[in-house]
Amino acid sequence: MSGHGPGPYDDRGPLTAGPDELPPGPEHQVLKSLLGAWALAACAPAEADAVEEHLGVCGPCADEALRLREAVGLLQRPESLDLKPALRTRVLETCLERRPPRIPVPDWAAAYDAETARLDALLQDFGDNEWHAPVRLRWYEGDEASSRRTTVAGVIAHLMTVDGLVAVALGLEDPLGEVRPERPTPSDRTEAYWRAARFPPTRSVRGPWREQSHRLIRTVSFTGSDTGRMTVPYGDFALPLHDAMLDRAFECWVHAEDIAEAVDYPYDPPAGRHLHEMVDLAARLLPVVLEARRHHGLAAPVERRLVAAGEPGRSLRLEIEGSGGGEWLIPLDSPAAKGSAEHEVAHVALDGAEFCRLAAGHVPPREAAAGQEGDREAIRDVLFAAASLSRM
Repeated sequence: MSGHGPGPYDDRGPLTAGPDELPPGPEHQVLKSLLGAWALAACAPAEADAVEEHLGVCGPCADEALRLREAVGLLQRPESLDLKPALRTRVLETCLERRPPRIPVPDWAAAYDAETARLDALLQDFGDNEWHAPVRLRWYEGDEASSRRTTVAGVIAHLMTVDGLVAVALGLEDPLGEVRPERPTPSDRTEAYWRAARFPPTRSVRGPWREQSHRLIRTVSFTGSDTGRMTVPYGDFALPLHDAMLDRAFECWVHAEDIAEAVDYPYDPPAGRHLHEMVDLAARLLPVVLEARRHHGLAAPVERRLVAAGEPGRSLRLEIEGSGGGEWLIPLDSPAAKGSAEHEVAHVALDGAEFCRLAAGHVPPREAAAGQEGDREAIRDVLFAAASLSRM
């Protein structure tokens, strides 16, 4: 057992001097020298603890510390502690430009990598209130707007279960586990996950979603060109893996905007090159969607002669302005026809992000186009076909 008493002693007994009367010994000088770093919150944890303990017994140092903290407050502008969602993406891009990774992310998966990183940055500081904030998912069925109410956590669960379609195609674990919906469509998988959960999704869903997105990126980075012919079934249709990864990036961005809107937080569109790729995917899918809508009586029938595969036919020129912009000639009469400037019958102009929001079912087709010219029926068919690309 130690023989020391409860406090410091001198030859007169315990020291009873006030804080201002303590002798300025070597330890006092060291701690005083750390006050500037402490005021800037630049001390190591052990140093900060020692300084704060010293401030409780040393009046002069406490006064100096107070003056330094006030000076620091005058020098620094008050700024939000929230990191911008795009910060992680910009840092990663800068790092990769300086030193490419040994196993780089394929170009066709870069948009998914960027959008999942941006969404994860948005989520990282959410409290319980934000995770349970109401979100309304929106899409089009036929020509009618549809919606489904959920929460921020429910949206992340939705993204995780649909990303699971890609995971299964790559031979990875299905986040649904033993839950098996009758049809493997995105909406059926999501509803099955929500029904099987004992409680509504909470912030705990972020971990599994994040880990799954990392596994997807690692897997496609290692497999590389071996995935070229792989397809991902969506229940009613299938997409090549490269397009499926772009589709998942698109939905990640769209739902990140839904989340940001629910918590009143700003959120930017994707980088220009990624936005261009998303527009290109939608433009390539439009002829097939037009044909399906025509088959169900939702689009005008083809009145002219059939166009042979690969031959030019009636076309609509889709002009996308702003970031991610470009022009696409959409064949109107057959998915196998070739878009042709000579056979152009209509022209539609939209902003890139606005076109993507149309394809997500977030913008009414009649209100989407900034500029329209030519065959009104063809324009209507293409705008409604774009909206019908959306789904829950």
